[in-house]
Amino acid sequence: MRMGKDYYKILGVTKGSAEEDIKKAYRKMALKYHPDKNKSADSEEKFKEIAEAYEVLSDKKKRDIYDQYGEEGLKGGVPGGGGMDGGNFTYTFHGDPRATFQQFFGTNNPFETFFSMSNGGPQSRMFFGADDEMELDDPFGHFNPGGRGSPFRSQSFSHGSPGMGQHTKEKIQDPPVEHDLNVALEDILKGCTKKMKISRRVLNPDGRTARREEKVLTINVKPGWKAGTKITFQREGDQSPGKIPADIVFIIRDKPHPVFKRDGTDIKYAAKITLKEALCGTVIEVPTLGGERIPLNLTGEVIKPTTVKKIQGQGLPLPRDSQSRGDLLVNFDIKFPDTLTKSSREILFDCLPST
Repeated sequence: MRMGKDYYKILGVTKGSAEEDIKKAYRKMALKYHPDKNKSADSEEKFKEIAEAYEVLSDKKKRDIYDQYGEEGLKGGVPGGGGMDGGNFTYTFHGDPRATFQQFFGTNNPFETFFSMSNGGPQSRMFFGADDEMELDDPFGHFNPGGRGSPFRSQSFSHGSPGMGQHTKEKIQDPPVEHDLNVALEDILKGCTKKMKISRRVLNPDGRTARREEKVLTINVKPGWKAGTKITFQREGDQSPGKIPADIVFIIRDKPHPVFKRDGTDIKYAAKITLKEALCGTVIEVPTLGGERIPLNLTGEVIKPTTVKKIQGQGLPLPRDSQSRGDLLVNFDIKFPDTLTKSSREILFDCLPST
């Protein structure tokens, strides 16, 4: 399967890299390509790719799915990521690399914070981490860490280093906020784009007060997605001091259809026929999701309430192969007469088998 984006290459790490190596690589790359500092033409796109790569590789479930199925499987090409957790899993990058940066570093203005920190002050942990030595190739280009007069000369930052201060309490993320997303069967057939408007609290620059903000999230529904498929937008929930915003999760639900019912990739249609048609035969027209009608010849056989006719390839696309489709299953709602005349009863009594 084609891998799509190579997240390991983007962060400059190998497939077997430990979690701490992933964090260290993101720290270095995010600072190097931050658009506020790096003015190259591709810095914005590079900064976004780095954020997406980190969010995938720093999360065990996403990383496992990516390692096995690549970007296509991670983003919905392989439902359930190969059966993980017994359901479908879909990840969509929220598209805001600065939000990822802010959650990681605790600030969206690294340069102001950097210049305001004092030697050994508590903010010095914001960029280099408790276990990392300071990089000699300064990602900002604003100072020489080992230069004459530098407070960082011949000094590394690690657990227990003088002046580093105590560890801050790890932030706790709010639980996911789930919303049902009702999708019509016609949209599941062809795929569609849904735009969902959410309202959330966003912290002001002072980090304490908040404002209400609306945001539109775009969901690309792929052909064949099953009910229960989850689309996660990371950290798009309400912001509050000292907490990580909740993930916003949309769960695909089948919108009730006036004609069809879904059964996996098959769809069911109940054809109404009379008792006479069931016994003597008829030709009916069966509607399809695509809008056309298919003739179905019932002549020469007795249709029972348990009879099911299959029209191949007129169901929903298979999630793993949108070129293949399930079937249209036709069952029958047989209408019996409310009354029979005496003569009709006698005729039927003589004609119909007793067993």
